[in-house]
Amino acid sequence: MIVVCKPGTSRERVETLCQWLQRFGVATSPIFGTGMTVIGLVGDTSAIDMETIALEDCVEKVMKVQEPFKRANRHFHPDDTRFAIGDIEIGGREVAVAAGPCSVETEAQIRDVARAVRASGAGFLRGGAFKPRTSPYSFQGLKAEGLRLLSLARQETGLPIVSEITDLGQLDLFLEHVDVIQVGTRNMQNFELLRELGQVRRPVLLKRGFSNTLEELCMSAEYIMSGGNDRVILCERGIRTFEPSTRNTLDLSAIPMLKRMSHLPVFVDPSHATGHAWMVESLSLAAVAAGADGLVIEVHNDPRHALSDGPQSLTPDAFDGLMSRLRTVAAAVGRAVRGPQQASQPARKDERTTS
Repeated sequence: MIVVCKPGTSRERVETLCQWLQRFGVATSPIFGTGMTVIGLVGDTSAIDMETIALEDCVEKVMKVQEPFKRANRHFHPDDTRFAIGDIEIGGREVAVAAGPCSVETEAQIRDVARAVRASGAGFLRGGAFKPRTSPYSFQGLKAEGLRLLSLARQETGLPIVSEITDLGQLDLFLEHVDVIQVGTRNMQNFELLRELGQVRRPVLLKRGFSNTLEELCMSAEYIMSGGNDRVILCERGIRTFEPSTRNTLDLSAIPMLKRMSHLPVFVDPSHATGHAWMVESLSLAAVAAGADGLVIEVHNDPRHALSDGPQSLTPDAFDGLMSRLRTVAAAVGRAVRGPQQASQPARKDERTTS
């Protein structure tokens, strides 16, 4: 349920209203906007009389919300969520691009790729240190050493780091080395991990699961946001269908649908969606045209010898060409993509929130 307050209602009056509403056994989450204030009621609202609440002098209207997610819901938070990471505003006019190898392999490799993607205009360096793989015999990543090498690349280039966490026991390492914590498709419904990430002040890139609905993706975001961390990015990375010609099927319709359902920024990962490097450019351009706020693209300086996901990785030269064409498409839809050799600064290292 959502309570919309009349324009000009004071903060004190809103707080008094929240205290009164809490007597019905629900939690209240007020959002103070520039023009009006919206109060979300979280819990069992079946016994609450909407007409009784509407009688309050400061209430404009009361609305039922059918979706089970509240904090991530567009109805509850009509304005797009925006937040800064370094000098990039996520969810703003600029389309953020995170680029780098599937796996960190050596110091020379990650430094070379970091310099190349920064020179082409990437705003973030992505790289895997802990690698959840389908086969237990596949390369599982350099783990803590991989995070250390990512930190060295950040020191040289200034690019904030995006990397995937796979276990709660890794969290302290990620808080030390990583600027954006990625939750991969296999952990989208690892609710204990999501709850813990709700207690940290670090942006979370939440990838859609292989076979999960958009509502389930938003519910996973709700787990994080219910802990107090509202800096969540939703990421479409392809879903499992009957079509075998691509690794997954990229659901471009998820972009406008998520924008309708939620106020959270939406990224797209065309590399994992297709499994084919030659498809990454066209789907990246399509994603930006469809309204994506960011892209996650795999780039490797020697894809033929990559330890993981070489067939879907762009070379630095191919990535540079893609960035040039992305700027044209972004401009056509009123967005922008960072120009070459513009480096961002490392994000501030926030600590865990206190409960």
